[in-house]
Amino acid sequence: MRNSVINTYLIKEFLFSTLNIVLIFSAAGLIMNLREEVTYFADYDVGIILPITLSLMIVPSILINIFPFIIFISSMWVLIKLKNNGEILSLKTFGVSNARFLSLLGISSFFLGVIILLAFNPVTSLMVKYYEDIKGSYDLDKSHLASITNNGVWIKEEVGSNINFIKSKKLDGDLLIDVSIYSFNNDILSQRIEAKTANILNTPWIIKDGSKTILGENGSNEKFETLIFESTFNKAKLNSIYSNLDTISFYKIMTEIEELEDKGYNARLLQEKKHYYLSLPFFLVLMVFLASIFTLSSNERKQNIYYIILSIITCVVIFYFKNFSMALGTTERIPLVISVWSPIIILTLFCSVGVIQINDSETGEFKWINTQSSSVRKAYSDYYYKNVSFFESIFKKNGAGILTCRVDESYVRKLLNFFNLRG
Repeated sequence: MRNSVINTYLIKEFLFSTLNIVLIFSAAGLIMNLREEVTYFADYDVGIILPITLSLMIVPSILINIFPFIIFISSMWVLIKLKNNGEILSLKTFGVSNARFLSLLGISSFFLGVIILLAFNPVTSLMVKYYEDIKGSYDLDKSHLASITNNGVWIKEEVGSNINFIKSKKLDGDLLIDVSIYSFNNDILSQRIEAKTANILNTPWIIKDGSKTILGENGSNEKFETLIFESTFNKAKLNSIYSNLDTISFYKIMTEIEELEDKGYNARLLQEKKHYYLSLPFFLVLMVFLASIFTLSSNERKQNIYYIILSIITCVVIFYFKNFSMALGTTERIPLVISVWSPIIILTLFCSVGVIQINDSETGEFKWINTQSSSVRKAYSDYYYKNVSFFESIFKKNGAGILTCRVDESYVRKLLNFFNLRG
């Protein structure tokens, strides 16, 4: 019963702190994004409702992308609160070790990550899609547009005085497959091209196996094996336009990744997003343990600010390293799986190194020690057993009882049992 009460209390405190941080970041994100939206629509008579609506639509997606940082801050919040209120010491009195309540927070963060992927991500991805559709309809530069639909790849571009509408079944590597190009001059259809493939790696395009129809009084129709076509698009530019994978939910990426690749989405970006989603719950757990390293290292309140600043700097470095590693994977400099999971592996090793700060009660000096060092562990073990042997001999000579208790055990229960046995 007592354990369930403690567990409920710790989970409640953790979730409450997480909710507070989410609300703070939501407010900050809303204000910052609202300013951006108002600036974007400065040349349009849309009022204030549309920028507010768009900001509300995009902020949830931003929160999901920075949720590991939110978990980190909320973990520090709840751990500092427990430490400053003396509750951690009280928990140890009842036999609740640091490992136990940290594991409880870690498990809670893991399930939060799962809930985000399964429940919130499908909603936020849909909101991002609507956000881009609405904002795209007001785009100041509508001369160059591209999109992927269930019907294939669609491109609109202006080349000189011509407007080209391009439709393709799919993008396969560097090739547009089953291409149809309609060219308009002064809103009049002047040319139509039908072809098997169009190589868009660079500009101009190299179109093969098709026919070209010139419309008008001097119209003509001819077949060709190879045709050079002037275009402002290449593969890199096309990918950049529709590569916002925040519009695709976790479910869709996991179940329809082959279909998405077949439509022309960047395969490496899809794989990267897939592994990012899968790694998110584990990353949240590590954020909890990373926060504990800094918040539980000192018992003095005056050092809290120092550790908070140090931990935030560490967290920022981790996020930059994570983004850098993923960029290396996207550009094929390292295997994609390694690029996504290596930051998590490195962070796991960092959290398990065993470097802790201790306070010398006699001198008041703080020292860092590596508890994973075999020499350090042996020295402490020898010191412990030496003192145990010394005190046991003294107590026996004086007829005193002996009671042993670990720091993760309740000494109250042992004392009561000890007194009962002694009558």
